[in-house]
Amino acid sequence: MADLARLPELERGTNTQSALAFFDDCAPTQVDEMLGSWRGSGLPTGHPLDGLLELYGWHGKRFDTAEVVHPLVFGDDSGLFAVNPALVPMGLVMRAGRLVRAGFATRLARGVLRAARTTRPGARLRTMEYRGSSTATMIYDALPINDHFRAVDEDTVIGAMDLRGTPQPFFFVLRRRTAADPDGRAHPLA
Repeated sequence: MADLARLPELERGTNTQSALAFFDDCAPTQVDEMLGSWRGSGLPTGHPLDGLLELYGWHGKRFDTAEVVHPLVFGDDSGLFAVNPALVPMGLVMRAGRLVRAGFATRLARGVLRAARTTRPGARLRTMEYRGSSTATMIYDALPINDHFRAVDEDTVIGAMDLRGTPQPFFFVLRRRTAADPDGRAHPLA
């Protein structure tokens, strides 16, 4: 079992090997354990996506059922909203590096994301084998991405995003949202 005290240290910055070792030490997650709304944050390892989702206002993920999953929930001054992943140009995002992090690009992307909002699901949950364990996995409908989850504790999971064509996974942490969450924003699509 994973050493829970290590997670805050890893969240300050680590490398892929240390993140993988922590991920492998965490327990596999069942699909039904993922249901609900989750607040997300990146786990920086030197991946090209590190910090980018947060710049664009990423809030987390929402799993209504195994068939109804909203993988990209963003927030702005108007509240939370789900984004259609099919409209996210992953190839451009991965290749553009610093350009997609520039102030003008961030402002533009936030507007485009609001325009790409949807109430339709963009992924499904299934149990899949990853790194030697069968665990809950979110499969995007329109992108070559699988997010594999492992339980840090009952209300915290570490995710490893496996994107076709990238040599290392992108890591993130999800924390279960409750009615008492301090940000006061309504859950999307509710």
